[in-house]
Amino acid sequence: MSLSDDIKTALLADAPLVALLTGGIHNDVEEISRQNTPSAFDANGELKPCALIKFNTELPLRSGYKRAVNDPFTIYFYQRAGYDVIEPAMNLAFDDLNEKKIGTGVWSIEFDIAVNQQRDTALDCALGSLRFVAKRLR
Repeated sequence: MSLSDDIKTALLADAPLVALLTGGIHNDVEEISRQNTPSAFDANGELKPCALIKFNTELPLRSGYKRAVNDPFTIYFYQRAGYDVIEPAMNLAFDDLNEKKIGTGVWSIEFDIAVNQQRDTALDCALGSLRFVAKRLR
């Protein structure tokens, strides 16, 4: 299982978070779309609250271990309008991941930055994001 799958599994174990994100938590696609993530949309084609986990460029971790890396990832939170689901979902995900050891070879997942109350122009919806860095052996 990949680190992305481990993070998704950890988030799915949080029942209140899953109850908020009725459109699901996705990690195996490049973007939220009707083609790639049909479960993120209702019968009328409207976006449901959902999240997308995306990994960024791995960087070396100066730790004395040859295969140690900083593995940054971002979780994007979407909803059709407003932030009444995004903001509590971001808080729950933060608590689920920050300073945790999730996955094989992960020493710690550390919070990096949050982006609040943004807009995704492609989906024409509200957007927020959390960025973390997993410190781990590659």
